[in-house]
Amino acid sequence: MPQGPQTFDALAVRTWCGLALESLGRAREEIDAINVYPVADGDTGTNLYLTVESAAAAVEAVFAGHAMAAASAPPSLADAVRAMAHGALIGARGNSGTILAQLLRGMAQVLAADSGRAHTDGQGLRRALRHAAESARQAVAHPVEGTVLTVASAAADAASDAEGDCGSVARAAYEGARVALTATTGQLAVLERAGVVDAGGRGLVAVLSALVQTFTGEAPRQTPGSAALPAQTDGTPERPDGAGAETCGDGTAGESGPAFEVIYLLEADDAAVDRLRERLDGLGDSLVVVGGDGLWNVHVHVDDAGAAVEAGVEAGRPHRIRITHFGLGDVHAGGAARPPRERAQRAVVAVVPGEGLAGLYAEAGATTVLARPGEPPASGELVQAVRRAHALEVVLLPNDADLRHTAAAAAEQARTEGVRVALIPTRSAVQGIAALAVHEPERRFDEDVVAMTSAAGATRYAEVAVAERQSWTMAGICQAGDVLGLIDGDVAVIGADVTTTAETVLDRMLAAGGEMVTLVLGDETPDAVATRLEARVREAYLAVDTVVYRGGRQGALLLIGVE
Repeated sequence: MPQGPQTFDALAVRTWCGLALESLGRAREEIDAINVYPVADGDTGTNLYLTVESAAAAVEAVFAGHAMAAASAPPSLADAVRAMAHGALIGARGNSGTILAQLLRGMAQVLAADSGRAHTDGQGLRRALRHAAESARQAVAHPVEGTVLTVASAAADAASDAEGDCGSVARAAYEGARVALTATTGQLAVLERAGVVDAGGRGLVAVLSALVQTFTGEAPRQTPGSAALPAQTDGTPERPDGAGAETCGDGTAGESGPAFEVIYLLEADDAAVDRLRERLDGLGDSLVVVGGDGLWNVHVHVDDAGAAVEAGVEAGRPHRIRITHFGLGDVHAGGAARPPRERAQRAVVAVVPGEGLAGLYAEAGATTVLARPGEPPASGELVQAVRRAHALEVVLLPNDADLRHTAAAAAEQARTEGVRVALIPTRSAVQGIAALAVHEPERRFDEDVVAMTSAAGATRYAEVAVAERQSWTMAGICQAGDVLGLIDGDVAVIGADVTTTAETVLDRMLAAGGEMVTLVLGDETPDAVATRLEARVREAYLAVDTVVYRGGRQGALLLIGVE
């Protein structure tokens, strides 16, 4: 094969990302198959692949931007590595993916330090690998040996002793990582019992193999890991007893553990993040916080998902929140006592518009996808959520009329993967709450779907929001700043005051009858609004109950449901 470049420049970064994606794509199923703790969700390979996919896409976008500006120079090394690090940060999945994002960020901090340089040499690559390993350890709350952190440190140590160009340094790092990976089996009892190497470390070896190929033109002949797994009759690696859980850098494992995985991006300053680390460390385990310069990726396993999200709200602005309920088959694995990769029978996947609602849904057992105002999720995000739910049967709640086609496409894709999916066309989060309230996994699937659909359909929905511009509506012309009351998707009331408008909307909805009122307050809506509406219901509608939730940054000032 042709010799690759011997210095590390923007084109080498681009090549490395592409080769790393190919390498992880080939190894993904094997890596998924050798996870043994702490959570039996078997997706480390997939998480690493998606993290690098995001990094590679960001680098490609930089090159595309420079190509469109014909007169501009090609991207610099600093441009490319910063894009790589940022893409990995915003696309990081799972514990191992989050740690990999910090490894890439650590490298970028060194390689981009001199923004005027077009490339770096072997010495620069050695320093980058060292800083990557150190920064990844700092990101993990309780680092232990026998994990991806061990493999990263060994790679940096081996690179430090290497002389020569980038190819020589990359090969030394790969060899050091390969030897350290083999040793992980004996460093953690759970790996030794299963007879496998660390899954996250195996993924890092694949990434370093791609780095060798970038500079030498040839990938190392053998990447370790698959030898530990005999093949099944279909050619895929056989899962060892107890396998199927993502390996974490903090080494937490046990017979039981937190029920939820919480991941979100966070805009916050350094001091707030330091406080957040302390808070989350007291709530759960597997805590990894990576990033910097105002943008962070937070990953933790907890029993109280709402508290973990609320901690993020107190620290800054969380978004892209993903909450996964591990379920009975996915709690912290204790080894061979659990069937490998056992799927839950049924799960609910829901799109929710705010952090508070995400916590509420998750505590009710749903896997959630956060929809930020103006940023609806793509069908691929819904498919990933269905995969994370890891169930034979899934009830999908889009909770938005505009997402019906997106949700239908996701449901169709999931069905091709063997999951039985029922799409309930909920048009608001309050309809989803009503559906989730009657969900009974023990019922026959069809009966459960019918009951949930009936509950959602019997719930009228409304919202109170502020008009952003002048517009024609069903209730007349509104001006920017007017308070709008929408009932079942149409503007029914135009007012100047939030509380008065909300009262009018509620009265119109209850005029047709109702037994239960659900109020979901946005983060900018004062509690006095809910207090007044609750009083109104008590005074005028004696047989009607009211429940109030905080929805977080949900876009609307207030969501109202009447069952």
